[in-house]
Amino acid sequence: MSQPSGELILKGINASPGICIGKAYLVDKEGVDIVARYYIEKKKRQGEIKRFKAAVKRARDEIRSVIDASPEELQRAHILETHLALLKDKMLYGKTIEIIETDGINAEWALKQVVSNLKAVFLGMADSYLKERASDIVHVSDSIMRNLVGAKAEKIADIDKRVILVARDLSPADTSQINLEKIMGFITDRGGKASHTGIVAQALEIPAVVGLKYATSRIKSDNLIIVDGNAGKVIVNPDEKSLVEYEERKIDYEQYRAVITRESHLSAETTDGIQMEVMANIELPEEVVSVKNYGGDGIGLYRTEFQYMNRTIFPSEEELFEKYKDVVEVMAPKPVTIRTLDINGDKAVANQNGQDEANPALGLRSIRYCLRKPDVFITQLRAILRAAAYGNVRILFPMISAYFEICEAKKLLDQAAESLEKEGLSYNREIEIGIMIEVPSAVVLADFLADKADFFSIGTNDLIQYALAIDRLNPHVAHLYQPLDPAVIRLVKQVADVAKNKGIEVYMCGEMAATAHHIPLLLGIGLDELSMNPQSIPHIKRVIRSLSLSDAQTFMQEVLNKRTARGVFGVLKEAYGEILNNRY
Repeated sequence: MSQPSGELILKGINASPGICIGKAYLVDKEGVDIVARYYIEKKKRQGEIKRFKAAVKRARDEIRSVIDASPEELQRAHILETHLALLKDKMLYGKTIEIIETDGINAEWALKQVVSNLKAVFLGMADSYLKERASDIVHVSDSIMRNLVGAKAEKIADIDKRVILVARDLSPADTSQINLEKIMGFITDRGGKASHTGIVAQALEIPAVVGLKYATSRIKSDNLIIVDGNAGKVIVNPDEKSLVEYEERKIDYEQYRAVITRESHLSAETTDGIQMEVMANIELPEEVVSVKNYGGDGIGLYRTEFQYMNRTIFPSEEELFEKYKDVVEVMAPKPVTIRTLDINGDKAVANQNGQDEANPALGLRSIRYCLRKPDVFITQLRAILRAAAYGNVRILFPMISAYFEICEAKKLLDQAAESLEKEGLSYNREIEIGIMIEVPSAVVLADFLADKADFFSIGTNDLIQYALAIDRLNPHVAHLYQPLDPAVIRLVKQVADVAKNKGIEVYMCGEMAATAHHIPLLLGIGLDELSMNPQSIPHIKRVIRSLSLSDAQTFMQEVLNKRTARGVFGVLKEAYGEILNNRY
């Protein structure tokens, strides 16, 4: 491709905030795309299996050496430990050996076949975070494949100049080699918000934009580029005006982050003296460090699905208990809200042989799956109750759509407590019980459900999707996914009103809670607590400290008269333009 002339703007996904300006460095991370298939004679199959095992060992040794050389904050995240676990996973490692042995095909082709099947399983999941785990399978298989064919890996750790990385994709092993004195930020063609690449970038606090699709074909090494991790934008060959503007933005942003980070441990109290709790959403126990660093008031959503992934058997009670206990002890006395298993479990644990569902978002998932598999559910409930003896635990049941579901879930919780009592194990049954409000039926039944719950937690990601019948990952209708739609606002207000009338608290843990210009609405509606990714906490706390509850309540009266999302945005801009104008 010829050297591009003039300024080029590329738009992607803002994976990690911040702004950097520098020269591009293209990293060849194509992997091994072309693989030959050939037959292995029966007497030579054990030799082929040994060749595969040797490639896996070399890949494991490479990852171990990267872990040892990684910055401490990345070692705490344990993301590469997940890749080590995948290298010995029966559905990847064991299945590849089985295919070599039974089908008599070479290791490269057998691995490619296994990975293709596993990718399909993950990509078929409803949860966006779990979909992103397909990329982990690909990264691990690439490292094995490279060792099988003898290809040399480019080492990011060896880069000796100040640059911005540009790649089709970067594995956690790649990003863990980043030297912050050399690498200012990175951009990739692939990846999403929930990818481990983005999580690593956030841990390192460097700007990253992912999902750009064609960046590697439009950018050459040494091109000058601007990476705007706040807006998810990359500017190639910026003109003088853009350079001046973004140099100023970079300085402003760094000053702003320094201020809000210093303020992060202040409470989120409105100008008229009302305090709102600002909590964190986490997926991995190791993220607790970020929660404390960013001033979180506790954990409003601990997603527990990760321990169920990439395995052939369900995790044991002891395994779950130890992970939960670690989080609860570190956060004590602040609350930890543990959400029970929230995926279609037959795909979580690969040996369950579940039937593929045409529409997993509407299928056997979350509480439905747990009630269908009480043995799996009680194991988790016992682990949660045992962990509750070590700190402040709240339990959260996901995707409640009917009254009987909360009744059945509580009945099984009682059974779990009774069994622990009989065995003489330490536990705490006196914990708050909450339900996720994610589907319209739960809103309609909120007054009944409130009789069985200590709190509501509104999951706006799913509630918006189900209420508006919009798949936000579908490019044809994604523009209709509007948190400010009057229908969404009325649903949230209805839940808050019921909670207030019933004397229980109402929280929000969806992405809507982490968006600054939504805060006046959520405050005016009457939410008691917001939960979000840890990095958003300082900014949201600062926004809350700038607002008056009484003003927000008055403002809500005007909002409720608007008939379109555009109309809501208009009054929001008029009343709270300063929040909308803040680029960060």
